[in-house]
Amino acid sequence: MSEHFSFFSPGARWFVQPGARAWRCEPAPAAVRGFHTSLRGYAPTPLTELPSLACELGVGRVFVKDESQRLGLPAFKALGASWAIHRVLAARAVSGGQPGPVTLVTATDGNHGRAVARTALLLGQDAHVFVPQGVHPQAVAAIVAEQAQVTEVPGTYDEAVRVAAAAASGPEAVLVQDTAWPGYERIPGWIVEGYSTLCAEIDEQLAQRGVMEGPDLVSVPVGVGSLAQAVIAHYRSRPPGQAPALLSVEPEAAACVLASLISGEPVSVPTGDTVMAGLNCGTPSSIAWPYLYAGLDAAVAVADCDSARAASDLAALGVSSGPCGAATLAGVRTALARPQGEERRRVLGLGPSSVVVLLSTEGKAANPHSATGR
Repeated sequence: MSEHFSFFSPGARWFVQPGARAWRCEPAPAAVRGFHTSLRGYAPTPLTELPSLACELGVGRVFVKDESQRLGLPAFKALGASWAIHRVLAARAVSGGQPGPVTLVTATDGNHGRAVARTALLLGQDAHVFVPQGVHPQAVAAIVAEQAQVTEVPGTYDEAVRVAAAAASGPEAVLVQDTAWPGYERIPGWIVEGYSTLCAEIDEQLAQRGVMEGPDLVSVPVGVGSLAQAVIAHYRSRPPGQAPALLSVEPEAAACVLASLISGEPVSVPTGDTVMAGLNCGTPSSIAWPYLYAGLDAAVAVADCDSARAASDLAALGVSSGPCGAATLAGVRTALARPQGEERRRVLGLGPSSVVVLLSTEGKAANPHSATGR
């Protein structure tokens, strides 16, 4: 059963699904965390408490998971890329694949491609990264600095994914893409598993702060839905009484998950320009969709100006966050805004003692117009 709400402020949309906290699924494999802890340079990213935001939002405590430095890169994407490539290379070795380097192929708006390129470089593999039109030269330069080949595609992110998939058709190339479609789901599934380390760290860090039962609300930014799938799998594998509310946040210019939830089935939407470049996705991942549809309590689309304001506010509080990461704060603010805020607070189960976790998935770029997302 679900309720649907249309616009409650200019351009902002909202969806709520009562009963999502009762849905259950299997967690990610325990081996993922062990793999990441074995990597050189691994350390849990900070979980920063911000009392001023708790006061603003009318809750007990607010924490921001700060992914501005993850394994030497400015976003969480290295978690998924490193685990997936580890699994890819292990599978090739078992199957007797061609000796010598393999070319790891992907499409990106920034951080995922750089994470694939960095992992390839560390493991002695090659990387070929396709970027859609409009990616800032600084983002491209960061990928090139990882010694990857970069090809610009004259089109959207979805078009870049199609071109990358075609380029990875040979026996010595493997597509390492963080979105799935029918027939291409195993590797995106490994990427999702890799993201589970982020959630495991949050559990440990909250317990260290005296929050033994976990958060009451987790706000997660959504592009194709892969990170959200990981978050849902983590929290919906818990007993029902320990399941928090989960809120997805997208840009108004590319709210494919919100549109799909409202439609009750996956749909593609045209995308427009947005400062949240890493969330500028038109089609949900096929493997993420069942989790999004069953496990999200609510979804909201936010304006670029609200994300920019959130990034500025987080910076003033000492947290480096790009517009995609700051979208989670913008999403909670939008969801709780008047006049419907009190009803939404009730639906999400938020009260004066609630614990809220915001996932800030990227650091602030040196150039505010550079793409730091997928």
